[in-house]
Amino acid sequence: MRVALGVQYDGSEFRGWQAQRPETRTVQTGLERALARVADQSIHVICAGRTDAGVHGVGQVVHFDTTAVRSARSWVLGGNAHLPPDLSLNWAQPVSDDFHARFSALTRRYRYLIYNHSYRSALWHRRAAWWRPPLDAERMQEAGQPLVGEHDFSAFRAAECQARQPIRRLLELTVRRQSDSVILEVEANAFLHHMVRNIAGVLLAIGAGEQPVGWARDVLKGGDRTQAGVTAPAEGLYLMAVRYPEHFGLPEAADSWESQNPIAFIQREGAIPCTNPCNLA
Repeated sequence: MRVALGVQYDGSEFRGWQAQRPETRTVQTGLERALARVADQSIHVICAGRTDAGVHGVGQVVHFDTTAVRSARSWVLGGNAHLPPDLSLNWAQPVSDDFHARFSALTRRYRYLIYNHSYRSALWHRRAAWWRPPLDAERMQEAGQPLVGEHDFSAFRAAECQARQPIRRLLELTVRRQSDSVILEVEANAFLHHMVRNIAGVLLAIGAGEQPVGWARDVLKGGDRTQAGVTAPAEGLYLMAVRYPEHFGLPEAADSWESQNPIAFIQREGAIPCTNPCNLA
């Protein structure tokens, strides 16, 4: 049978998603070892989207095939019993053989969090990117709109990107400010390696007044990664949700996580990195 799982992780101590050497701590390796103990057989998981070291997962989706017969509850409880505190399962669901965590996905949604304050915050260390200069979120929002649509995103892909072609369809890009945070939301059919972090790097330079509003459009048209500025830090990036055709009936993982988070770190309205954490109770 084929089983789909909803996965969350704090990426701070992982060397990314993909399994590497046995001694290297990755999300894939941790999941496979835990699930193998539940199934009493080896398990190979396939994810919706591989994340880099330091990137967090809120709504990651994976699938695996197994001959072990377990209830959905058993997969979640048993898996979590063998997983570390920074990696957990939220739901499990049997799916048809035509479901594929990567290829069946319609869109992926990412959120990039920026703590915009003169002084660093211990509470948001490794949870948001820290940016000292004041940022103009409205300017960043305006600058990002030419990126929406189907384009060649060569200027926003990493040099080591293994995608066969650079054409992607960006469905949404929004930037907004909330208290001391600036939140970038992007949704696309798929993303290139470092694409979100490179977009964030360009918009940060524009928001700080270092580049004109039209720079993001010019970078996109130029197609040259070397002209696109810095890659924003990994710790601000979250894979929020992966959306699939409705007939698969999978949960909205990001929404369910937001509703149960006790300090509302990522609410439906956005993140609230705040200088007074006492107000978050």
